[in-house]
Amino acid sequence: MRRSKFFMPTLKETPAEAQIPSHRLMLRAGMVRQTAAGIYSWLPLGYRVLKNIEQIVREEMDATGAQEILMPTVQPAELWQESGRYEDYGKEMLRITDRHERGLLYGPTHEEIVTDIFRNSVRSYRDLPQNLYQIHWKFRDEVRPRFGVMRGREFFMKDNYSFDIDPAAARLSYNKMFVSYLRTFARMGLTPIPMQADSGAIGGDMSHEFIVLADTGESAVYCDPAWLDTDPLALDIDFDGDLQPIVDKWTELYAATDDKHDPANCPLDATKLYSGRGIEVGHIFYFGTKYSTSMGATVSDDQGKDVPVEMGSYGIGVSRLVGAIIEASHDDDGIIWPESIAPFKVGLMNLRSGDEACDAVCEKFYQDLNAAGVDTLYDERDERAGVKFAEMDLIGLPWQVAVGPRGVKAGTVEIKRRGGEREEISADSALARLT
Repeated sequence: MRRSKFFMPTLKETPAEAQIPSHRLMLRAGMVRQTAAGIYSWLPLGYRVLKNIEQIVREEMDATGAQEILMPTVQPAELWQESGRYEDYGKEMLRITDRHERGLLYGPTHEEIVTDIFRNSVRSYRDLPQNLYQIHWKFRDEVRPRFGVMRGREFFMKDNYSFDIDPAAARLSYNKMFVSYLRTFARMGLTPIPMQADSGAIGGDMSHEFIVLADTGESAVYCDPAWLDTDPLALDIDFDGDLQPIVDKWTELYAATDDKHDPANCPLDATKLYSGRGIEVGHIFYFGTKYSTSMGATVSDDQGKDVPVEMGSYGIGVSRLVGAIIEASHDDDGIIWPESIAPFKVGLMNLRSGDEACDAVCEKFYQDLNAAGVDTLYDERDERAGVKFAEMDLIGLPWQVAVGPRGVKAGTVEIKRRGGEREEISADSALARLT
């Protein structure tokens, strides 16, 4: 993509309403623009990151055997009245009445809809287990939307729902999601820490929230330092096998947020305990028959008896992750994207646009990168070099390549990993490194 054609309205000054780094940097980098309180439009740069995160989530869900569906954002109130949550959910639910005076709502979550789909489609234990997921927009009418996409009213989320014949089978489904979440966040360059959590309005008696470390996180975190050295991607995972030993390995390590940390009962000495701050990016719940009983979602078991299915739900804040990753990975100059989710892998800068030799080297390098499938943002504008360097640092692409007259004469280009040191190497060597 040529920078002159790319819609990226950057800002030199930080907007007054932006209180945390991710909000400031997303606005300054031209990733989002606020449409209303807690509601954002995603511009091309931000949308590319959002789609990259979405794809990682999708790949990891598919690896577990979960199947993707798409449910409506607007839901009938009667389903929530049937489950008993319509009045309990509170003012965060946006309630609507259509022209026929029927009660509707803008979905904050989808347990009722998916349970209705299941009960009208599945009759026998032979059709279990099932795990259905979607990646979709949701709305919760936060009383104080703030911190940009970290606490918005409209948000992009992955939510999935498991259906099993008994608690033992439901535990297997829960464990799949537990391990899948560790892998999902690790692929984004994050250190995920699962912690015992309350189930809240979702219900149930087993729940973990997944925290990623960030200096500006909303919660204080206390954990075993071994957490910082764990690598879920190094594990040989078989989602058709017994994952309990892997889950046990992780949950045996101490971890708690400030509301659950009790220094008097902590198994680690305070001098050996890691303390920092973190951001919740995912939450998993096992709630048994809470919805299947109230909504009549039953199957016949192997004795021919109708039994309510055991259910769980599992959420990842996809749009929230964009902000959380920035909070965890930035410096004074701007964003530092992990390569797996960066909007472009390479930022190519022509430091003397209009110079015949520089133009020729840049054009060839740009075409070679494209031919190799390397996503590249090529800044060929007639702008000062300082402007181009500052913008590339701001938007945080993993690699920068700069081509100027001096390097062209010497047969070199300048290459730098974001946050690293610049070095001059041949164009061929730079191309080999980037591809």
